[in-house]
Amino acid sequence: MTIADSPGRRPARPASPAVARPFGTVLVANRGEIACRIIETLARLGIRSVAVYSDADRGAKHVGLADIAVRIGPAAAQASYLDVEAIIAAAQQTGAEAIHPGYGFLSENAAFAAACAEAGIVFIGPSTHALEVMGDKIRAKKQVESFGVPTIPGVAEPGLDDAALIAAAPAVGYPLLIKPSAGGGGKGMQVVRDASELHSRLAAARRVAASAFGDDTLFLERLVETPRHIEVQLLADGHGGVIHLGERECSLQRRHQKVIEEAPSPLLDAATRARIGEAACQVARSVDYAGAGTVEFLVAAAQPEEFFFMEMNTRLQVEHPVTELVTGIDLVEWQLRIAAGEPLGIAQSEVTLSGHAIEARVYAESPERGFLPTTGTVLALREAQGEGIRVDSALAPGLQIGADYDPMLAKVIAWGADRAQALTRLDAALEHTTVLGLHTNLEYLRALLAEPEVQAGDLDTGLIERSLDGLVFREPDDGILTAAALALHAERQVAAEDGSPWLKPSGWRLGSPRPVRYGFRLGPERVVDVFVAGGAHEASIAIESREHRARFQQRDASTLLVELDGVARTRRVARQGASVWIGDAGAAFELTILDEATRSAEHLAGLNRTPGQASPDIRTPMPGTVVAVSVASGKTVEVGESLLTVEAMKMEHRLTATIDGIVSIHVAVGDLVKSDQILASIDPAEAADPAPATPDEPEPTQSATARQEGAAS
Repeated sequence: MTIADSPGRRPARPASPAVARPFGTVLVANRGEIACRIIETLARLGIRSVAVYSDADRGAKHVGLADIAVRIGPAAAQASYLDVEAIIAAAQQTGAEAIHPGYGFLSENAAFAAACAEAGIVFIGPSTHALEVMGDKIRAKKQVESFGVPTIPGVAEPGLDDAALIAAAPAVGYPLLIKPSAGGGGKGMQVVRDASELHSRLAAARRVAASAFGDDTLFLERLVETPRHIEVQLLADGHGGVIHLGERECSLQRRHQKVIEEAPSPLLDAATRARIGEAACQVARSVDYAGAGTVEFLVAAAQPEEFFFMEMNTRLQVEHPVTELVTGIDLVEWQLRIAAGEPLGIAQSEVTLSGHAIEARVYAESPERGFLPTTGTVLALREAQGEGIRVDSALAPGLQIGADYDPMLAKVIAWGADRAQALTRLDAALEHTTVLGLHTNLEYLRALLAEPEVQAGDLDTGLIERSLDGLVFREPDDGILTAAALALHAERQVAAEDGSPWLKPSGWRLGSPRPVRYGFRLGPERVVDVFVAGGAHEASIAIESREHRARFQQRDASTLLVELDGVARTRRVARQGASVWIGDAGAAFELTILDEATRSAEHLAGLNRTPGQASPDIRTPMPGTVVAVSVASGKTVEVGESLLTVEAMKMEHRLTATIDGIVSIHVAVGDLVKSDQILASIDPAEAADPAPATPDEPEPTQSATARQEGAAS
């Protein structure tokens, strides 16, 4: 373990003379944007901050923001951010009086809270009793029922076997939902429409629950059709004071993972808001809760006056900024003050909701490729600014995004006087956000916000899945291709300035200039050539028989102003190896540069391949770790047979044989692999029938090495 002053740390602002600091030094046991956000409040209050980091995060933004940074282990979360002993030791070594766990990792771990207490360190969160009760969904449901909180009809008894659950199902009624008692994130949940499906779905749910959580306890609930996910933010002190800060609408989810959240909900009226808020306060009272917490409810879209308790998150939520923007209350500051023993200084009657706030989560993922996680280096970055805009981010130029942790990079939040203004501001903020060097979901977020149902506030938890097929992502058009070619053209001009004039890409020759060709691969079967004829700031462009006139200016290393056929547009540009990245209106395009040597090699390889035959090379569509090898080299395989499994960012992807033949495996379990790396090759069998590659649909999983249960809540 090493301790060092963080380079470039921001000086802490002194606390207000009228308000004492709750602590002198606080350790933040987390990483990414939430660690940065917590450190910001610590700085504002004049509290010395301690960051912890793994080897993968040595250059991370939160490390630079903190006053002190402590290395706690290697990249694997189990050996760093989930290592209780290492974090306690870091707190003791730096003199930290308290630990803020953020969300995910150890934030809802009762054993960690107990270890803090044993070491004489304040855990900034609720009691171990509250963590234990609310961490068990069956126990939590029974606890809140005894306090009059409505719950979804169902059967929830510890230790029920399949036979008992099948016997209880008719009383619950169909359709119903099978849910694991442990874990979260929707993992293991099964929808059952009629009795004939129940037995097989119970078996599937138990397998997943046992594998993901080490606990196969199940319970049944009535399935609420077209449900809306609404949660209530709480603050409770150690003196019996409990208040709610209104609700958040979290219905826009993909595979039970929240994508966009807002406050307040466009569904609830004032009377229902008061009722659901009081129900949430009762949940807190049922376990003598102290701290910031969130109670999640399920609400039928057609009957908003009827709501049901789902669970309580005993920590800060990812989506907490929307509540802060509409209430003006810093939730992290109140977590600190409550943990220090201060009573709430806010009465329920003093809580007012002003305007509307909406948050979008920016992930390192490729929506065009089934939302597979992505990695890379941040080559160029521009984050949104402006009235009503807040960005909670862990991004920085040069930052390497790996596959060790949850793929969330940042949150873009917009406040407006009403929902319409907040939506408009959020879309504009996403449009003016640029991340080059890795694929993100920025374009997808804008497309989702533009959906008519989202604009109207007609939401439910299945909306995203229903609308996915209709979403269309932009392809590189002539403007993007021109920007990429001109960026390379300018690069070559600069490189030739100090050399021979014959090296300049002017296309000069006797007679008319010869255009310079820039080739780009846009897909497995599509190559586009862009011909550029011209000088430093003006050129003629030819793309697939289309002619354009362009004027251009390289404003800085990552900004290119292009006037194409009289229309001017500023685009962000970054170059990395054989790729050129172009950012435009929130979208980012990676164009693979095709040089003459690559053209020749691909042409020769194509001569030996039967037309229509799938590639014999098995490539991984995402970076990650090889977690399973299903066959040995030299084995004869058939199309569709499982070969390997790659895991990254809580997601597994199974790779299958694309043709019949004899397989050669090039990797082993535990190997780290890059996107599009060849992991296996198949020598075609004589009788093999050509078949197209059909990658399996990825399933979100709970990673064994980067378990971060709360990151999606």
